[in-house]
Amino acid sequence: QVQVVESGGGLVQPGGSLRLSCAASSSIFSSYAMGWYRQAPGKQREFVAVLTSGGSTNYADSVKGRFTISRDNAKNTAYLQMNSLKPEDTAVYYCCAHTSTRQRYWGQGTQVTVSS
Repeated sequence: QVQVVESGGGLVQPGGSLRLSCAASSSIFSSYAMGWYRQAPGKQREFVAVLTSGGSTNYADSVKGRFTISRDNAKNTAYLQMNSLKPEDTAVYYCCAHTSTRQRYWGQGTQVTVSS
């Protein structure tokens, strides 16, 4: 199976920035759609952003204009650049690799805490 590992989370003040990374162990990484999701305390997991193999992107309304998803296929890595962070962005952030056969491989998550 594909191994997915997130990194880059941490504690940041409101208005600050973080960049999350997601590394996947696959020789066909470039064919995957890559997505970011998050789960805040007491809430269900929610969609954040997705980037298809063809370069199309989509973002949740709550993060539009602040977050940017990208990828480096040579490094089998996807990224989530998070700017202008708000306390309500506090959550565990998960990366997911979506294969062409609709299989999904999830990482273990990385904690992002936005607090003053």
